Amino acid sequence: MKMQYVQGKPIFTSINKNIKQFKYLDKDLETEVCVIGGGVTGAIVGYYMSKNNISSVVLDKSRFAHLSTSVTTSLLQYELDDNLSDLTEYTTLSNAIKSYKLGLKALSELEDFIKINGNHCLYKKKDTLLYTAKNNEINAIKNEYDLRKENELDVEYIDDTNSPFSFDLKAGIISKNGGSELDPVLFTHQLLNVAQNNGLKAFENTEVIDIKYNNELIEVITEFGYTVKCKKVVVATGYNTLQFTKRNFATKSTTFNIATKPVENFDGWDRRILIRDNCDPYNYLRTTDDNRLIIGGEDISFIPGIFDEKAANEKYDILEARLKSMFPNINNIEVDYKYCGTFASTSDNLGFIGPDPDHNNLWYCLGYGANGILFAILGGMFLSDLYKNKVNKDMNLFKVNRFDK
Repeated sequence: MKMQYVQGKPIFTSINKNIKQFKYLDKDLETEVCVIGGGVTGAIVGYYMSKNNISSVVLDKSRFAHLSTSVTTSLLQYELDDNLSDLTEYTTLSNAIKSYKLGLKALSELEDFIKINGNHCLYKKKDTLLYTAKNNEINAIKNEYDLRKENELDVEYIDDTNSPFSFDLKAGIISKNGGSELDPVLFTHQLLNVAQNNGLKAFENTEVIDIKYNNELIEVITEFGYTVKCKKVVVATGYNTLQFTKRNFATKSTTFNIATKPVENFDGWDRRILIRDNCDPYNYLRTTDDNRLIIGGEDISFIPGIFDEKAANEKYDILEARLKSMFPNINNIEVDYKYCGTFASTSDNLGFIGPDPDHNNLWYCLGYGANGILFAILGGMFLSDLYKNKVNKDMNLFKVNRFDK
């Protein structure tokens, strides 16, 4: 494990102790698509390839869902990291609105997956709340609400006169059915299990050490010398992209999370809604199926290879204090897990989906930003279509070279 990317004891790998272990690659293979990266993004891509009858192999250097996926809170919502008015500095308002609606499309795809394959990942559809406790941000929230309402998004405006929450709220937007939550480790394994039934081959503890680009087939060479020959490679490795390109995709930060022991009540947390504040950096909150509270945020700049344990503990203490101050009526809030991991962001808040500008047979599905899982779902849809020569015009929003000058 690259310890600079994941530190502490993530809740979802800790509570899921008896998940299936996959074998490592022990022979040469030939396939149409090789997906490198076995976190939730790689599993999503593998699922969509297999769903569309495209023979595929997924490889991960560690255990599936045990690197960056282990630290995601899996608090899914269609909105982006920044408000719509802020995004217009980097993209058009119409593109930002389109991104919101693509997020809703991905949420719908996720719900369809659960309906068809069963709920084996503690999935729940949720309303979401974006709010501020600052008087000088009320207008920003009102403006965001107006823009969403004008563009036919199902939203409700609340303020301190009608707030059902125990914490200080000056203005807020409730997005109806605007999000969902799940267990990312269980979801990754459910995707892989369903995809395997469709013909996917998946190998963990199989590190890729080299890629050779030939005229027709790409050779993906693993650490034990076995090779996967394929027509396309999809990079789903999150923040570890240097093996494939020197391109600087995003700005990296370290984000911190704590999860509590199960609590007995949720007084002041109406409907256990998904919560995000309007701060920069923001805090985000959710609950779990076994009645825990999770809060994350307090981001700092990422420094490769360096972990400041003292600074991390200070961030955990801040998050714990924030949680207790927001919900004074929730009894016996006690921290059970503390962990942090790398988070990457782009100026337009979108990830990267599509071919490498220099290698047309090298594709990316990188779910950067707070909507990583939803971007991965879109990536799985777009790339499985692209393999069959069907180009979705919405993929232009996620072009790999869109920031090139």
